Amino acid sequence: MKTTNRNLTAWAGICAACLITVAALTALAQTAPVLSITPSGTNQFSINITNNIGMATFDLQGTPLLANPDYPWTWAAIGTPGQTNFVVNSVYDSSFYRAILDTNSIPLWEAADPNNPSLGALSITIDTPVNGSTLH
Repeated sequence: MKTTNRNLTAWAGICAACLITVAALTALAQTAPVLSITPSGTNQFSINITNNIGMATFDLQGTPLLANPDYPWTWAAIGTPGQTNFVVNSVYDSSFYRAILDTNSIPLWEAADPNNPSLGALSITIDTPVNGSTLH
């Protein structure tokens, strides 16, 4: 059986098309995580995250009003790796919630800047007064 360059080129093109198709289907199959929120009592909500990304860690934030500086997003629950179910208590009858993907080992509420996980944990150094000093 004789193989020509034209046959090899055709097979290479077919293989490339198959790989592109598989990559596109894989990308479409992976959807973003989705929150399902159900009231489960007076001022209590059950929150479930579907389409979890493996053992990802999510933290939840909540607010009673959107886009209102008087009601900023506050920490509602800190997740553990792979956790997808949360029970959240709120002082409000209704609230809005969002899931934040925690991308490092530092809980977002301890981060120096929750919007920039590369900064690491917040640390505070007190230079003065020195240890043993008496404040008046």
